[in-house]
Order: sequence, then C-alpha cells, then structure tokens
Amino acid sequence: MQSVFIILPLLLGWFLDLFLGDPAWLPHPVVGFGKMIAFGERRLNKGTHRKLKGALMAIGLIIFVYVATYLIRHYIYLLPSISGRGWGWVFDSILVFYCLAGTTLIREVRQVFLAVDRSLEEGRRQVARIVGRDTSALSAQEVRTAALETLAENLSDGVIAPLFWYMLLGIPGMMAYKMVNTLDSMIGYKTDRYRDFGCWAAHIDDIANYIPARLTALLMVVAAGKPRLTAFVRQNGRNHASPNSGYPEAALAGILNCRFGGPHYYFGQLFDKPYIGTNDRPLTTDDMKTAVRVNRTAEVLMIVLVAAVSLI
Repeated sequence: MQSVFIILPLLLGWFLDLFLGDPAWLPHPVVGFGKMIAFGERRLNKGTHRKLKGALMAIGLIIFVYVATYLIRHYIYLLPSISGRGWGWVFDSILVFYCLAGTTLIREVRQVFLAVDRSLEEGRRQVARIVGRDTSALSAQEVRTAALETLAENLSDGVIAPLFWYMLLGIPGMMAYKMVNTLDSMIGYKTDRYRDFGCWAAHIDDIANYIPARLTALLMVVAAGKPRLTAFVRQNGRNHASPNSGYPEAALAGILNCRFGGPHYYFGQLFDKPYIGTNDRPLTTDDMKTAVRVNRTAEVLMIVLVAAVSLI
C-alpha cells in the first residue's frame, strides 16, 4: 500500500494534464515565473555587465523556486499525520499537473492543421500561438512543419524533461526545471537584446535538457516501433542550432520520413538553421495523427519508467 502512495501524486498529476490540459481560467505558476523574469529583465538588462546580471538573475530565480517548493512541501507534510500526508499528496499532484504540458500543445497542433486546411492565413495565425518564429510569410507546408517541430520539442521540454527532473530531484526539481525552461523561452535568444543578458539562461537550459532530449528521441522511436531509427537520430540530431532540440525533431522526422528545419525569422532576424532529414514531402493530417500517437505512447513509457524508479 505504501508503494502505491509513493507514485499516487505522479499518476494523479499526469491524469489531470491528460484530461484537462491547461485551462485558461486556472492560475498557473509559470505565469508567475514569467512575471518575475520580466520584472528582473526590465530592471537589469541595461547598462554594463549584462551577462553577469543575467546570470545572477537566472541562477537566483532557479534556486528560489527550488527552495520555496521544498519548504512549502516540508511544512505541509509536518501537519498532523493524516492531514499532512493528505494535503501533501494534493499539493504534489497539483504541481505535477502544472509542470506537464502535453495535452495543451497536442490540442493546439490539431487546431493548426484544421485551421490551415480552411485557409492559409488562419493557419498562420493559429501556429503563431505556439511558435516563436515569424509566421506571416509561411506557406501551408511550413505551417504544418512548424507545428510538428514544436510538438516534438514540447514532448521533451513539456513532458519528458519535467518527469526526468522529478525522477532525480522530486517535486522541487521539477518546479526548478520549469523555471529554467521559462527563462530560456523568454530571454534565451541570440538577438541584440538578449544575447548577453540571456546567454546563461540558454546555457542552463541546454544542460538541463541534454539527457531528457536524447531520452525523448529514444522513447519516440521505441513508441513508433522503429528502434532502427536511432542511427538516423544520431546523424540528424546535431543539425540544429540547439544542442538538444534537434534530437526529438530528428526522431519525428525519421518516423514520418519527412524534412524539418531550414531558415526561419525570429524577432525580425533570419536564422539559417540546417535541415533535419531529406524527404521534403507534403505533410498531411495523417502525419499529425501519427505524431500525436507517438507522443502519447512516449509519455506512457516515461510515466512507467519514473514510477518504477520511484518505487525502487
């Protein structure tokens, strides 16, 4: 019975994400993370020593989230035995739910494919909700490609990596990772504004995602029943500006036998990304359904792995 209670918050949190996603009406801690980052960036990203100030802000916020989560959980579990344990499980389940972002992105990607089938302009507007690149001049093929690339990356950043850090450092580690990921998504760009101030945030995110990104790719090819694609992933996973994002993208490109990557505009600047894969074929709704099925199966495999490690 005790072993069941160990993994109960993990399973409850995952089921909540599976069925609810991120309801717009529900307050989310990542929104608070974003406000803290924006507050610090406005006040520190100016003048001299921007790299140092960005490093101190990033490291300080990550440590703050880890310690705050640890202390809150500690005091909740110190409550009278039954009450404290019960509220502790509730608290942990909610934080697992908040840290996972698989369902919402899948819904968004489905909407992108439906929208671009109706009109190219609607597809561009829809995909702009989930990507950072300039979408105003994308073709229908590029809209679909951008959505599937983001789906692959999000499986790593939004599901596998949080679960990996949960497995290593528990709930506080999972929450700290979400701060790492939020920092990178807000200031980890090589633009004139963020090149110095956000470089530490980007490097920390690279380190935090190094193993999870490769684990994600492995889970994807296993989920697709195509373990022979590991050679393709090793070869093409390096064809990306990020040291990590290329691996889940390469896994999905191999599974779908398509091509990802290429040059894109971010914040008005052209980034000449290499291609992942060689088969520049049209992408279809069936490809999206395959990608979603692979994502979901990879999630289940990771949940089983984390539960098994937690029980041990």
